[in-house]
Amino acid sequence: MLRIAFALLLAGFLGLAQAQEISRAELPREAHDTLRLIAQGGPFPHKRDGIVFQNREKLLPRAPHGFYREYTVSTPGVRHRGARRIVCGSARVEAPTCYYTADHYQSFRKIVP
Repeated sequence: MLRIAFALLLAGFLGLAQAQEISRAELPREAHDTLRLIAQGGPFPHKRDGIVFQNREKLLPRAPHGFYREYTVSTPGVRHRGARRIVCGSARVEAPTCYYTADHYQSFRKIVP
């Protein structure tokens, strides 16, 4: 039991622990708009939407370069891109695995139905 707890703690420190989840219903309204644009392939409001997400923080599961793409989630009252993003990655474009961050990559939550 102690070994399992230690392994989970170590995985968390290494960024290998599975991201917490957030349901679509819990997402801010603007995130729903972003998910809709991702599903239809754009057009996106920000020129950096769709760029490769490097996963430098190593908070998302490991994947080959170019696997993850990032998209802006608008923040009401902010004139710039703000801190909120959706990062998606999948070999299956029709059903990507996506993550939400409200704090500019400090933490991620896996988006679930």
